[in-house]
Amino acid sequence: MKKIINTPKAPAAIGPYSQAVLAGNTLYISGQVPINPETGKLAEGITEQTEQVMKNIKAILDEAGFTFQDVVKSTCLLASMDYFKPMNEVYAKYYPTDCPARAAFAVQALPLGALVEIETIAVKQ
Repeated sequence: MKKIINTPKAPAAIGPYSQAVLAGNTLYISGQVPINPETGKLAEGITEQTEQVMKNIKAILDEAGFTFQDVVKSTCLLASMDYFKPMNEVYAKYYPTDCPARAAFAVQALPLGALVEIETIAVKQ
């Protein structure tokens, strides 16, 4: 059985998808772009955008009763591999130990002109 997870503390979906889906003990968080849910605007710059994405992920994790320690896999999409290092610097603050598995890709473009998008999978033990 699946449960749809939604919180106003993260940006609303900009298409036909849910912020997250809880299936059993696994939480699948859709790719989060750096929209501030209070203003509806994109953050500026890769560091600020990555920080906003991680805040959005945290809001969804919180809503579902999960933490960053429950995250087992992330996929990071970047508008350019030039953003890899600054994205990593922010990302590392949220995963100081026992980091999840991860992939990072440069893509041609991201929704709304974002520089970064991160999807996340978390599992409750």
